[in-house]
Amino acid sequence: MSQRAEMAKENFLSGLNCAQSVAAAFADLMPIPKEQLLAAARPLGGGIGRLREMCGTVAAAAMCMGMLFPDISKNDIYALVQEHAYKFREKNKTFLCGELLTNAGLPAETEPVAEPRTPEYYQKRPCPNLVYDAAEILEDILKERGVL
Repeated sequence: MSQRAEMAKENFLSGLNCAQSVAAAFADLMPIPKEQLLAAARPLGGGIGRLREMCGTVAAAAMCMGMLFPDISKNDIYALVQEHAYKFREKNKTFLCGELLTNAGLPAETEPVAEPRTPEYYQKRPCPNLVYDAAEILEDILKERGVL
């Protein structure tokens, strides 16, 4: 069990969006204040602005890796981002938000209005587990590269 992944899941269940939840679990490692990190991650939720494209958890992990590996080449950061995304896709069949939702039997609505966070919302969504998976994969990558 991953401590940071559990923290990310708790972040989501406490009201942060999917991207913020992953980023916040690594806030102590980031070169910017947590408030700025949360602000930067906020528009990534809902598959980037609720467009239901790239899962916000995967986008947030990419953002975190960009900040944690500022001195590696563009090719190397792209390789890390792809490693994370492909591992996430391997575990969840896709890294597209809309497909993750429809695979869970939910509509992939794109109106720019977030659903109210109710107990029913959290029960029906796959997002708590997706947040966990993205954070766990990110933590493993950071351990492999000596950041953790």
